[in-house]
Amino acid sequence: MDIIFSVAFLLQVFLLSSSPATSQHETFRAKHSEEYCAMYDICGQSSDGKALNCPYGSPSVKPDDLLSAKIQSLCPTITGNVCCTADQFDTLRVQVQQAVPILVGCPACLRNFLNLFCELSCSPNQSLFINVTSISEVNGNMTVDGIDYYITETFGEGLYESCKDVKFGTMNTRAIDFVGAGASNFKEWFAFLGQKVPPGFPGSPYSILFKTTILDSSPMKLMNASVYSCNDTSLGCSCGDCPSSPVCSGSEPSPPRKDPCSIRIGSLKVRCVDFSMAILYIVLVFVLFGWALLQRTRGRRRLGSGVEPLLDDMVDEGSSFANLQKDGTHPAEIDPQGQNVVQFSFVQGCLSSFYRTYGRWATRKPTIVLCSSLTIVVLLCLGLLRFEVETRPEKLWVGPGSKAAEEKEFFDSHLAPFYRIEQLIIATIPESKHGKPPSIITEENIELLFEIQEKVDGIRANYSGLLVSLSDICLKPLGDDCASQSILQYFQMDPDNYDNYGGVEHAEYCFQHYTSTETCFSAFKAPLEPTTALGGFSGNNYSEASAFVITYPVNNAITKVGDENGKAIAWEKAFIQLAKEELLPMVQSSNLTLSFSTESSIEEELKRESTADVITILVSYIVMFAYISVTLGDRPPHPSSLFLSSKVLLGLLGVLLVMLSVLGSVGFFSAIGVKSTLIIMEVIPFLVLAVGVDNMCIIVDAVKRQPSGLPVEEQISNAMGEVGPSITLASLSEILAFAVGSFVSMPACRVFSMIAALAVLLDFLLQITAFVALVTLDFMRAKDNRIDCFPCMKLNPPSAERNEGVRRERDGLLTRYMKEVHAPFLGLCGVKILVIAVFAAFTLASIALCTRIEPGLEQQIALPRDSYLQGYFSNISEYLRVGPPLYFVVKDYNYSLESKHTNQLCSISHCDSNSLLNEISRASLVPTSSYIAKPAASWLDDFLVWISPEAFSCCRKFTNDSYCPPDDQPPCCLPDEGPCGLGGVCKDCTTCFRHSDLVNDRPSTAQFREKLPWFLDALPSADCAKGGHGAYTNSVDLNGYEGGVIQASEFRTYHTPVNRQGDYVNAIRAARDFSARISSSLKMDIFPYSVFYIFFEQYLDIWKLALINISIALGAIFVVCLIITSSVWSSVIILLVLIMIILDLMGVMAILGIQLNAVSVVNLIMSIGIAVEFCVHIVHAFTVSLGDRSQRAKTALCTMGASVFSGITLTKLVGVLVLCFSTSQIFVVYYFQMYLALVLIGFLHGLVFLPVVLSLFGPPLRYTVIKEQLEDMPSASSEQPLIR
Repeated sequence: MDIIFSVAFLLQVFLLSSSPATSQHETFRAKHSEEYCAMYDICGQSSDGKALNCPYGSPSVKPDDLLSAKIQSLCPTITGNVCCTADQFDTLRVQVQQAVPILVGCPACLRNFLNLFCELSCSPNQSLFINVTSISEVNGNMTVDGIDYYITETFGEGLYESCKDVKFGTMNTRAIDFVGAGASNFKEWFAFLGQKVPPGFPGSPYSILFKTTILDSSPMKLMNASVYSCNDTSLGCSCGDCPSSPVCSGSEPSPPRKDPCSIRIGSLKVRCVDFSMAILYIVLVFVLFGWALLQRTRGRRRLGSGVEPLLDDMVDEGSSFANLQKDGTHPAEIDPQGQNVVQFSFVQGCLSSFYRTYGRWATRKPTIVLCSSLTIVVLLCLGLLRFEVETRPEKLWVGPGSKAAEEKEFFDSHLAPFYRIEQLIIATIPESKHGKPPSIITEENIELLFEIQEKVDGIRANYSGLLVSLSDICLKPLGDDCASQSILQYFQMDPDNYDNYGGVEHAEYCFQHYTSTETCFSAFKAPLEPTTALGGFSGNNYSEASAFVITYPVNNAITKVGDENGKAIAWEKAFIQLAKEELLPMVQSSNLTLSFSTESSIEEELKRESTADVITILVSYIVMFAYISVTLGDRPPHPSSLFLSSKVLLGLLGVLLVMLSVLGSVGFFSAIGVKSTLIIMEVIPFLVLAVGVDNMCIIVDAVKRQPSGLPVEEQISNAMGEVGPSITLASLSEILAFAVGSFVSMPACRVFSMIAALAVLLDFLLQITAFVALVTLDFMRAKDNRIDCFPCMKLNPPSAERNEGVRRERDGLLTRYMKEVHAPFLGLCGVKILVIAVFAAFTLASIALCTRIEPGLEQQIALPRDSYLQGYFSNISEYLRVGPPLYFVVKDYNYSLESKHTNQLCSISHCDSNSLLNEISRASLVPTSSYIAKPAASWLDDFLVWISPEAFSCCRKFTNDSYCPPDDQPPCCLPDEGPCGLGGVCKDCTTCFRHSDLVNDRPSTAQFREKLPWFLDALPSADCAKGGHGAYTNSVDLNGYEGGVIQASEFRTYHTPVNRQGDYVNAIRAARDFSARISSSLKMDIFPYSVFYIFFEQYLDIWKLALINISIALGAIFVVCLIITSSVWSSVIILLVLIMIILDLMGVMAILGIQLNAVSVVNLIMSIGIAVEFCVHIVHAFTVSLGDRSQRAKTALCTMGASVFSGITLTKLVGVLVLCFSTSQIFVVYYFQMYLALVLIGFLHGLVFLPVVLSLFGPPLRYTVIKEQLEDMPSASSEQPLIR
């Protein structure tokens, strides 16, 4: 597509060579005077057909009326006599036509440019500023070989200033890059135009030395034709081509985003949020110490002594909830004097009563309970017959209602899907660890690249019996050559051209002249920007590049069922195999690195990931099973009782129940058509196991705390009544928290949350049904002296009787630690103050750190750690110097003459100053904030130029009104006929329109409708670089356009290089803000589109999403706690601790560099549910204990502390640690690291901070006075609960 535009550059060179002027003037007897020519007529041609002027001066000649009219149409400043013949003028006109389409967007530039060559070719005073300095003989005729062209600096500077910002839309670059080799001033431009080039190369056949000074004695004068400024409103230059135009000065680019608020303290710069948290902490510490001092003073006055330590040791066994229930009645808390009894909340009382009754019933009929519960879950598991795994990235990470997904669907269906990318990155290795990598532009490396290309071209992939090569699937915008982006394109992908063109030197030359030298054009006849084929350089120092970036664009289809994509996928698999087996060793042997990727690589690696952790999963389940078996069992007082006290079989069956709950959940959702994900397959079993084991341990511990003399039925009944309410509260909180995660839009996380929530619910139901039945059977086994795992075998009664009752006479190690060390230590006054201060510091520091969490999800994280894509994504960030393509898509463009839409979109003359394309040009001036790198390529601008009468070689028609191509294209010019002339079949072609046919240079509705398909089918060439075929083939949706409205069209530019996740997020935010502003201003429907938007859209509002869902989860748990405990006080304390846990977890995320995305948001939400377990059991035990706050806090720790540590902390720790060995980075970072941090933070808050808070600010004790004497209380056999 861009080929043609570079060809257009030849125009100036041809202009010079064809600016004929013959003269009878001899070199050594030059005459310089008015009305005298320095050159006149054409005396010959160079070997490549370029016209050579006669070096003889002659008086200027009066043209005939026809020639005068022609000259006036192109050179209005030349009147009267002229120094050119009709043939010379026709040659000039043909050559000038190449520049017109490029510069016509700014009439001032075009007028100045034409004046430069009109004066050179036809001025009647030519001899005053043209001096022939050398001549040569061609076929016996003397011809010009060199001239001096004297021009004022005013004209040179005016010409350059009027043209320097004119853009060349199709290439998204400046026109000066094509017609001036990127000159930075007029002297560089003139030096480029005046170079004499060898035959066959574009340029002047003789040298032209532009001079801006003359000697006083010289008869020469400086050419000083009128020069027009681009901001001359009468010439109508657009804002994009002339930013200094007065009509453009009113609209300024949006300012760059401000940095976060900061405060400077001396030389130290501190962020406002950090400073605020530091001040707040200082205030809190002073308040805390003041309060502690006040309490100490009051205590001395009241007691005459120091304050009793927290968790005083005066509490005896009588105040323990468990130890007071020796009669087996409904839980009733009695103080040591027997005067008071704890009063449950209504809901707690109902739950306790229900669980006590249910526990008694379940132990009487364990087989029925076990079989019925398992039957229901097994039925749910039948849904696994429809089990499917989703691995497509767009289905995993993009919500169906996503705005970006809708925009992608619109773009793909109305325009064309973005092409598939197959890529190689070859880079040099630094000589030292921190050294600069050497340049990759060497002869050996380019030859290696040719060898690699030969192997890639030789790939033959098998697809349904067909052999597929790159040529069969690659993108071919023009002709039959693939549009591969490689430095080898500077040699037309031909190794023979490497030596013929000059090897490395030619490549380095093309880095600077890729738009202007024909030998630098690619095999697909378009200029190749070095930024697309090189990496690892700074600025425009392409020779310092340390990497080759080879890209193979491949045709894409909307769906993956088409034959086209099937061939591409087959070729991509063969390409990856070749890269791994052959290319990688080749590159490494040359001391280089190689990374590679294809369009299907991510999906294939995700599929491979599904089987990568099978061994890890199996080992981890074995470890988990072993730990549970040890945890559930008793510490045998004698080796002979080990076979009775162990609970290996119970642990194994408990693990199986957890697995059944996961399978039942997955089966249910599979049955209703929900596909699972890899996260579900690998993480949920661990998660549910870690959550489910807690309740198993708590139930078994509660049973073991019951008096040994009670029947198993009463033991389990009392245990269920004791822990049932807190288990229910914890499980409901977890289910709610997991369910809230289903509100996240990302499908992978939403499905994960739904399946996890149902799995936890099923696990909870199985625990209070099947597991209770299993515990009953296990304790009956132990009472019957049957061996664990082999219940058919019994131990001898004497051996069993030795240990009867011993089990409950000795506390476990953890229980003794809680009673003798942990609780007394936390009771010290100084320790309490220190704990409050330290945890407050952690929380406030975490609030400050939270603001440093960046949104995003690094691509490397979602892939296996050993994936070849890990290195590829790292190299992309390090080496790429061009950003992703950015399309501004316009919906329902009304092109009728009556509509304002055309001028609201275009950027050439007569377009609105605030048009879309002008605004894009302005935005590109501030790329750091707009993330727009270049002005946009505009099919509309090029179309309007193409039909313009000035572009007389573009839109042409035969006498029968059919399309006539430019003179250098068939049928006007056939390849085998030699140089193209002005005759032939196209000699009678005329321009499509005269100025009188247009209205303010705009076509009518019918003209637009008729000529647009011509434009989109027109091939670009040297004579007309504005043909739309290739460049704009897919830029306009012609379906239904006949009605005057184009449903969809796009204007292409590029984002700046985006290397970090934050860059991607900021780029999409900036593009959407820009489009929203323009849409509102123009009252048109415009949206931005780039291939990465669909994956990064979620991060625009990820903080809002996170805060809303976390708030919903916290609110739901608060309501559940409030309903069950009927205590606002207790619920607020639980809520406070949960908030602190989440804030601290987010602070750890910031420290570890864990980004905020749907995965981490779901983790944070579920962490709330998991964190509840660290709090709710301690708070429940506190509320049902007797004594003052310190005594009740100690009782809670002694009763539930060991269970929380061993049954919750350690089980979760074991369940999380196994994820460390996963080969999937996403599991290691977002599950291992986050859940490990959660376990540690939850443990510290639940067993350190919470008891201290309860001892200081816990809810008051509920009690009523019992008038009856203790001896009147119900006996152990009574089932009437003692609750007031």
